[in-house]
Amino acid sequence: MKFSLKILLWMIIVMALALGFSGFYLVNYVFETSLEREVGQALDESSILSFAFETAALSVPSKYNVLPDSTVEEIASNLETGGQNSRRLLRISDEERRILYVSDGFETDQTLLEQIGKTVKAHRVIHVGEKYYIHTGVTVSALGRILYLETLRDVSEVFSERSVGFSLYRRVTLIMLLVGTVIMHFISSLLTKPVRLLTRATKRMAAGDYSYRAKQISRDELGQLTRDFNRMAKALKRNIERLEEEIEAREEFMGAFAHELKTPLTAIIGYADMLRSHKLDAEKSFMSANYIYTEGKRLEAMSLRLLDIIVAGKNRPELTDFSAASIFGYLDGMFTGSRDMDFVFTYEEGTVRAEVNLIKTVLVNLIDNACKSSEPGSRIEVSGHALESGYRFAVQDYGIGIPREELRKITKAFYMVDKSRARSKNGAGLGLALCAEILKIHHSELVIESEKGKGSCFSFLLPWGGQGPEREAEKT
Repeated sequence: MKFSLKILLWMIIVMALALGFSGFYLVNYVFETSLEREVGQALDESSILSFAFETAALSVPSKYNVLPDSTVEEIASNLETGGQNSRRLLRISDEERRILYVSDGFETDQTLLEQIGKTVKAHRVIHVGEKYYIHTGVTVSALGRILYLETLRDVSEVFSERSVGFSLYRRVTLIMLLVGTVIMHFISSLLTKPVRLLTRATKRMAAGDYSYRAKQISRDELGQLTRDFNRMAKALKRNIERLEEEIEAREEFMGAFAHELKTPLTAIIGYADMLRSHKLDAEKSFMSANYIYTEGKRLEAMSLRLLDIIVAGKNRPELTDFSAASIFGYLDGMFTGSRDMDFVFTYEEGTVRAEVNLIKTVLVNLIDNACKSSEPGSRIEVSGHALESGYRFAVQDYGIGIPREELRKITKAFYMVDKSRARSKNGAGLGLALCAEILKIHHSELVIESEKGKGSCFSFLLPWGGQGPEREAEKT
């Protein structure tokens, strides 16, 4: 059963119970009030008749010491016909509860008559035939006699009004339930509309449409649920896109890896087969062996780089504080004079917090990449700047540069902008991928600024160590 129908059903049940109980209480309250009023009037009338009887008995001639039965009958007859109420019915009994006078139509037992002796007044509601009466009884003292006066007051109209009231209220209740059902169906549909929209969005997402969003139509808890669902859908879409990118990158990686293995292995196998199956002179043998050695070293370097990337991605760095000057001293001693390049090292003093060996690896790879991208004798600037947010390392070259559309892919493994140039300098497209992975575990990132034909600048930011920036210095 749908949730909206459940709400509708429960609302109908609650409304039916509320209307039923309230209607019963209201009609019954009106009935009891009317009946109490009639009982009061009946008791008042009984008291008036008792007083009238006693007054009439005083007018009996004094020759009677005791009120005769004939006189009782005469007074009772006068009381029955003397009033304006045509419903008045009387019954008078003597001390022995023998009936002395009874009106026509006074048909009832003597149960109340037996109770009059215990109390001065008594009354009850009785059902005789199709009518209802209030049966009252009172004691009358007249000329030394104790008589019992009973009256019947017709209250059938009160009971008829109750029946009419219940019948009318049942019809009103039925009409209200029908009208209420229509109204509550509209309300329940309106209240459950956000749930239906969320269900539709869930089905669309289950079918693969991760861009679909549920429409928010309220600001209550269901509206908040819709907002949370859309945020979840957005996060899910991002995760799926990220996974798809990772799968795509993995496939590209596997393809590039297979290609990078195929080229040197083909050369190695070819030259090895030539050495194995042909007699070559010393020069050709040396050339073949050199090709095998060169390609083998390239495979070794590529394997070591891949291992470094895997290890860097899985291990946590051991952070220590070290001075920027020690890094630049290491780079100066390593590159100055060893390459046919014009190296310029410029730095500001500061204490950086990172794993020093990994940061050295990053800078060495960036400088090596700058050398491969530049012509011999070109200027390569390695700088360090103290900023408020941390210490910024930068490597600037003035080489071939990187096209704008290639910048996003440059840190992927095996990706090379100029493959022939990279391979000619024993490049495999793993250096920048390793740098990006090392910086990621340091909660930093590689910032690349480049323009084709004008050079590139690779930079990254590391947090301050314990001492922060100290002073400025320059070494060229």
